Amino acid sequence: MNKTFRRHKVLQPHHFGLFVLICLICMTSPIQAETKNTPRNVILLIGDGMGLGAIEIARQMEYGKTGILHLEKLEHVALMRTYSANNYVTDSAAGGSAIATGIKTNNESIGVDANGSEVDSILDAFQAKGKKVGIISTNMVVDATPAAFGASVSNRWTGGANIARQLFDNRIDVILGGGSSYFEADKQNGENLIAKFKNAGYGIATTKKELSSVNKPDKLLGLFHPTYMNFKLDKEVLHSQEPSLPEMTSKAIDILSQGDKGFFLMSEGARIDSMEHAADITGIWKETIEFDQTVKEVVNWAKNRNDTLVVVLADHETMGISASETMDIAALKKIRVSSQYMSKQLTFDKNNEINPESVVTVFKKYAQISLTDHEVQQFIDNVRKNRTLVYPKHRIEWEIGSTIAKHYKAGVADRSIRAASSTGGHTANMIPIFASGPGSEAFDGVIENTDVAKIITKAAGVPFTPGQHIKVK
Repeated sequence: MNKTFRRHKVLQPHHFGLFVLICLICMTSPIQAETKNTPRNVILLIGDGMGLGAIEIARQMEYGKTGILHLEKLEHVALMRTYSANNYVTDSAAGGSAIATGIKTNNESIGVDANGSEVDSILDAFQAKGKKVGIISTNMVVDATPAAFGASVSNRWTGGANIARQLFDNRIDVILGGGSSYFEADKQNGENLIAKFKNAGYGIATTKKELSSVNKPDKLLGLFHPTYMNFKLDKEVLHSQEPSLPEMTSKAIDILSQGDKGFFLMSEGARIDSMEHAADITGIWKETIEFDQTVKEVVNWAKNRNDTLVVVLADHETMGISASETMDIAALKKIRVSSQYMSKQLTFDKNNEINPESVVTVFKKYAQISLTDHEVQQFIDNVRKNRTLVYPKHRIEWEIGSTIAKHYKAGVADRSIRAASSTGGHTANMIPIFASGPGSEAFDGVIENTDVAKIITKAAGVPFTPGQHIKVK
């Protein structure tokens, strides 16, 4: 007993320095660890509709069977379920909202819960923390995914003008993409919303050149198309003056990183999904590679900083895209324009019926396919009968894409499944998540899409309670 007592009670003078050192280590280590593992910045990259099939098609067509995409190099990987509150297959509105807000909602709803009540997003939470925030999309900035982070509307199809106004009212620091028509006077009750942005101190860009030459303003609005931005495949033939997704993302980072408290940026490669709806395999390849180049730019910017969490994922999968063994990669790589561009080259008779001769010409010229008379008539009949539940104006390009995919034996859901689908062909397939940087280790195993917001805000030390509504949108 006396021996034990002496060992714990007696502290010799020469032990004192070591004792102090141990105490200092114990006191400081948790703080240092917390600082090291707490990201100052978060960059969330969303490839709309980008499932494993699209990723594999892009890898095969760009680099061959032994190639590696940049997103595949990120340290941590997880799988994500995507169902919505009212459907086991989500649309982009509910899928984007689940990622942004941490709660499930109904298809077609943006930034609201399943009862229609407004809820805050992680963008709101980062902004409340004093961080700069930005959204980017190669669709419209008022479309489902970007809107889920910056606005709340009960229905995606009727809320475009309202979303544009909310983006202004919320003073989001950087907004880049398409959809300028929703900011103009005819959709804003006679008020020019772009002028309001300018008067509020935003830099304004409408072309690639203007974006690259704009100085570093505190805030930036770049709107490069009245509606959706052009497909990567069509930019050359259309002489497009639009910036690419990597260019928009790099500019956004330049501006947002000027702040002293860090930033949150969501950048969406939105046209992957559009190409998938159309079963346009060549377009899927090109759009996914542009998205992957964005991943490369972001990772290169972040890799030497140790203060930025990078997360790469999709909101859902579309059309069950797969890299089938039978797919004629060589033939598909020869196609130089999108199925949408091809659809605009067709001609119509006085009854608004497609001219059969134009069908023959378009498929031969752009897809190197010689259709038989029966195939031409089948194509026209399919377009006539196939009204689809959503996006009816795209039914011609969708039929072109499906015809080409069938001819070149690509893996994709049948056109009849797409036509009967309330989402235009989305599936419930799980989505891969790739992550790197401080906090990325939490992306592990199989998770829900609602977990993404929780993981990101917890890693960044940003207060966030899914389902609450504090900030007025």
